[in-house]
Amino acid sequence: MRRLDARLAAGSGNRGRTGAMRRPGGLLAMLAIALAVASCNGEEKEPPLPVRLVRTMTVEPARQAPDITFTGHVEAQDQASLAFRIGGRLAERLVGVGANVREGEVVARLDPENELNDLRSAQAGLAAAQGDLRKAENQFQRQSHLLERHITTQADFDMARQARTAARAQVEVAQARVRSAEDLVGFTTLKADAPGIVTRVGAEPAEVVAAGRMIVQLARRDGRDAVFEIPADLVRRLVPGLPVRVTLNGETGAEAAGRVREIAPQADPVTRTFRIRVGLADPAPAFRLGAAVSGAVRAEGAGGIAIPATALTQRDQKLGAWVVDPKTLTVALRRLEVANADPATASISKGLDVGDIVVTAGAGLLREGQQVRLIGAETR
Repeated sequence: MRRLDARLAAGSGNRGRTGAMRRPGGLLAMLAIALAVASCNGEEKEPPLPVRLVRTMTVEPARQAPDITFTGHVEAQDQASLAFRIGGRLAERLVGVGANVREGEVVARLDPENELNDLRSAQAGLAAAQGDLRKAENQFQRQSHLLERHITTQADFDMARQARTAARAQVEVAQARVRSAEDLVGFTTLKADAPGIVTRVGAEPAEVVAAGRMIVQLARRDGRDAVFEIPADLVRRLVPGLPVRVTLNGETGAEAAGRVREIAPQADPVTRTFRIRVGLADPAPAFRLGAAVSGAVRAEGAGGIAIPATALTQRDQKLGAWVVDPKTLTVALRRLEVANADPATASISKGLDVGDIVVTAGAGLLREGQQVRLIGAETR
């Protein structure tokens, strides 16, 4: 019994020492856990984003783009400034403003005295050259017969042949001078190259005019143009061949169909507008030259979804807008394709759907996923 008790006592002493040996490891583990918890509790948490007050609008279906309208006047499709090719004193002008002229009709004449004198001189020179040529031809014939009979020398024959060649050249020169003088005489008469109406005159009889100076401006009858001055923002929507409806101002029912025929490549330096010419198809007689007209281009398709320009936000060099989730009242940035924009309104071609709620004021302070509070809603 004493031995058994001794063993039990010894066993209990060993267990006590083992528990004492294991106790430091448990304490270390508990200390590590406490430190981890303390470090997690010590980390600073980011404060939640504040709820922003924003103004919004609800996207409605795209509206039909309005017609483009502008005003102008009627001009001839083809205008010609008739002028003399030489200078001189204007002897007579046979037509005035508003006159109807036919093709080939004489409209003005210069005093042709000097040109006629030059023509007479050239004709006299031609006659002299022709006389010298006949003389040289006769001499050549004589020398040719004498050479066949061995009466003359080869040198005399060659000289006669050279003289005949030189005489022929002189005749050709004289003939060219006559033709040139005849042309100059013809240039003293100014003729219409096509039928039309005189819209302007540039000189009066007895004036000395220079070559190329406009004497008569002729509007040919072949066609009529409606001419308009268009701002730069409208020119971008026009292309050659685009149909245009032209209406005569002050005349009920006076309307003509036309197409854009020409768009000026450069703006007017004063008005900063671009000139376009619209060719009219079979205009009524009321479309007289200079008459005031109005033009209209019908818009094709919808004009795009319109939103205020303040709703646009640029991120990473791309345009977008903040769209509000109606369930969570949080915002998300939506990329947009802008068809055109001005300081007030932007036309969106892609990126928005009907019913979307778009932030129109306060967009610059928003972040992705931020909650907002709506202070108003607008529709466009």
